[in-house]
Amino acid sequence: MNLVIWLIVGGLVGWVASLIMRTDGQQGLLLNVVVGIVGALLGGWLISPLVGAGTINQGSLSVAALGVSLVGAVLLLGIVNLVRRGRVR
Repeated sequence: MNLVIWLIVGGLVGWVASLIMRTDGQQGLLLNVVVGIVGALLGGWLISPLVGAGTINQGSLSVAALGVSLVGAVLLLGIVNLVRRGRVR
């Protein structure tokens, strides 16, 4: 059951990040889940030590964990846009 919640929350985080970065039309449900989970890993590696909060990958479903995961997902989409187009939208 924990895996299902992890996939749902990862999909929501990825979807919100894609709305922020305006890439929602280019990605579907599966890519939103991947962006949410990989973005949470990136946020856990870069941002979590700075703010002292966990991520959704660490089993924590708090507002701080969702924020760290969202910032990580936005960073991931920014990096992908930078590599693909040469600029961040």
